[in-house]
Amino acid sequence: MTATTTTLTSERLTLRAWRLDDAQEALRIYGHPEVARWLSPAMDRVHDLAAMRLLLQQWIAEDSRLVSPAGRWAIERADDLRVVGGAVLLPLPPGDEDLEIGWQLNPSMWGKGYASETTFALASWAFGQGVGELFAVVRPENTRAAATVRQHGMHWVGETGKYFGLELQVFRLRTADLDRTAPAGHQPPNYA
Repeated sequence: MTATTTTLTSERLTLRAWRLDDAQEALRIYGHPEVARWLSPAMDRVHDLAAMRLLLQQWIAEDSRLVSPAGRWAIERADDLRVVGGAVLLPLPPGDEDLEIGWQLNPSMWGKGYASETTFALASWAFGQGVGELFAVVRPENTRAAATVRQHGMHWVGETGKYFGLELQVFRLRTADLDRTAPAGHQPPNYA
């Protein structure tokens, strides 16, 4: 079973496999410059519906070859079935031994708690599948993302250039870190 065949639900969200008919909403996410500029690996902003459909086709095909719990999900609001973002659990190169957790939201959905809800749902599911730890990689200039992953209980573990040929901050999440009452970990340098 691939991860995308597993639908995950939370209080307000459904995480489900991407479909080609999600292209318009996906374009509002991956076509937005404030989303695309921070993606790792670096990805150009998607400029039109045809390019978004092609990218979704690629993701759907790649997902069929991923080993669970890895995969990609569309983040859909349960109340109106609108796709508000995308989420991933993907092997990090080189070696594919570390598993990255990530999400991208339509900027109009920022600040509504959807990233936290997505993180908790994906991480809880991955840990239930025997995964011991998850990693988020953040470009050092992306202070908003660094603050967000910290709010999700992730701990900064350092910086590296080994992923995607970019210098990135690395944050780790373990099962106990999902406890929001636990003490905060180390802060990245120059963290404001």
